[in-house]
Amino acid sequence: MRGQKPKPHIQAVREGAYRPDRNSEGARFTPLDPIEPDWSELLPGDSSEDLRGKARDVWARTIPALVVSAGLTDPQRETAIEYCVTVARLWQAERELSRTGLVVETERGNVKSPWVTIAHQYRSHFRSLVDELGLSPASSTRITPPEFSGGEDDGVFD
Repeated sequence: MRGQKPKPHIQAVREGAYRPDRNSEGARFTPLDPIEPDWSELLPGDSSEDLRGKARDVWARTIPALVVSAGLTDPQRETAIEYCVTVARLWQAERELSRTGLVVETERGNVKSPWVTIAHQYRSHFRSLVDELGLSPASSTRITPPEFSGGEDDGVFD
């Protein structure tokens, strides 16, 4: 698709830019906060304790802010989970690269470490998720925070 990415329906409404002939209402999700997953189910095994801790930390730092700033809801939590796992895996790859180096010795001589390829793939996926969630300075300019007036009955979907 060429051009600027379309704004979510609720954002177009909040900004007063909604036009029925140009904007699709799209999916509407209930405003429920995402529930943190059980990281031991997603990342099983004794050796995954570091990954679980990192994913848990990323969730605690990032997801509450996304709920407020971008209106992230529970039906969209899989994207948030994928972001946390990707950050944890990228962190794991970078740690292994620091330990083993960029070049490893094999029976065929010195070759590029497989962790280089893994880190590159996770970094690419990380960039797409950062853009999707509005976590980079550039992509955050495309997201308008939901307006809350404070009452329980007053929300973005009322």
